[in-house]
Amino acid sequence: MTVIGTLVSDRYRLEEKIGSGGMSTVYRAFDPTLERWVAIKLMHRDISNDPDQLERFRREARAVAQLNHPHVVTVIDAGEDEGAPYIVFEYVEGETLKERIKRQGRLPVSEAVAYAIEIGRALECAHEHRLVHRDVKPQNVLIDPDGRAKVTDFGIARSLEAHGLTAPGRVLGTTDYVSPEQALGHDVTQESDIYSLGVVLYEMLTGEPPFRADSQVAVAMKHVREPLPDVQRLRPEISAALAAVVERATAKETQHRYATVREMVRDLEEVLAIEAARTGQATGEATTVLRSLSGDTADFAPARLRHPKRMLALTLLLLALAGGAVAFLATRTEKGPGAGPVVAEPPGVERVELGGQAASDYDPEGDDGEESPEAANLVLDGQSNTAWDTETYEAGFEGANKSGVGLYVDAGKPIPARRLSLVTSTPGFEAAVHASNSVPGSISGWRQVSGKETVREQQAFQLDLGQGKSFRNYLVWLTKLPPNQGKANIEELRLSQEKR
Repeated sequence: MTVIGTLVSDRYRLEEKIGSGGMSTVYRAFDPTLERWVAIKLMHRDISNDPDQLERFRREARAVAQLNHPHVVTVIDAGEDEGAPYIVFEYVEGETLKERIKRQGRLPVSEAVAYAIEIGRALECAHEHRLVHRDVKPQNVLIDPDGRAKVTDFGIARSLEAHGLTAPGRVLGTTDYVSPEQALGHDVTQESDIYSLGVVLYEMLTGEPPFRADSQVAVAMKHVREPLPDVQRLRPEISAALAAVVERATAKETQHRYATVREMVRDLEEVLAIEAARTGQATGEATTVLRSLSGDTADFAPARLRHPKRMLALTLLLLALAGGAVAFLATRTEKGPGAGPVVAEPPGVERVELGGQAASDYDPEGDDGEESPEAANLVLDGQSNTAWDTETYEAGFEGANKSGVGLYVDAGKPIPARRLSLVTSTPGFEAAVHASNSVPGSISGWRQVSGKETVREQQAFQLDLGQGKSFRNYLVWLTKLPPNQGKANIEELRLSQEKR
């Protein structure tokens, strides 16, 4: 039995037990040679007696030592003490992500997304080194004194889980975050880490794991058989874009998940930038992550949040110039950044905040079911020089045997919308607004909530949902193209409801 105060390899003095699992125990230890604290993981002696397990542990330790990333707990040393292998890590003061969730409950949305990005970046580093974590969970994420997430226990559980959930003598550990294929004993790949990260993100947003049951095996089978509860139902302020990331990451079939963790991180970065732009603020680790964004994603976030010192100087300059600009600005009509004029809201009506990924194309009668899907969210970017447009129909929709095509926005939850406004540079097409709480497979499944209009450059549809009705999705359904034109576009779209 290991005793506190014992020296490991005549060097590391064990001071405090800080964690344990089915295969190892972790201690805080002091290294007098370099006069620093370290964390040392000692493999259980009953497992280390298995030569195959011992060699795999050594091989995994060597692989993990190759990882050099700011969000990975650094491996310092590895060896054996009287036949028992150990790994020495940097000692990270602070708390685990699990402890933070227990202490705070659900985390602020931007903070949860920021931590998911940092964990994802650590996993990306591991995957690039052909190393799968296999045990992604909040207990294996440390939050350091600066607020950064640092992932630990990379790859160590690989050999123990290779024989499946119920192999004799094997301890799988918590199954709250286990992927379906992992629970069934199938090959574990990087998609398995993506699933577990999706579940960790779900817990950060809701405050608890998705499934509960009387046993670990029963929880694991829920991951195999049951969809995750709707994260937006549990936390309605979560955007449709963020909910879509959780849903895709936790798809039961691997081919329906993100192909790489990098793809998931990119979507999360965009969600974080859009959330910062929507609220105009970010706190904690979200601010740090925002400053690390680059390229087009960073453009979504307010510059004052990404470069606060630079923006302070700019703000002082703008204040000096503001007096001369007020009269000019007062004469301008309402515009987005670079956007054409948007129809002003009447009294008593306010704009519905939509996430930057809330728009989708709708083509239920087409062969491929798609209608310029890559451009759908351009109607929400505030830019007049970008647009979603239909495909080209030289003979109109009739010539393609279609009754129409459309574009819908997901409000994130059912709302009693009263108005849908749009801007187009191809006026003259005919359209009406339809609504639904799902995405029906045909236009007959939607409820028409406006009259059919011949659309002007700036068009406002008045919506009649019926007494006490609310809907989540609102569809602009185009039934006739502009005269002498084979296509139509929508540059900007806005959804409005009565002020609350």
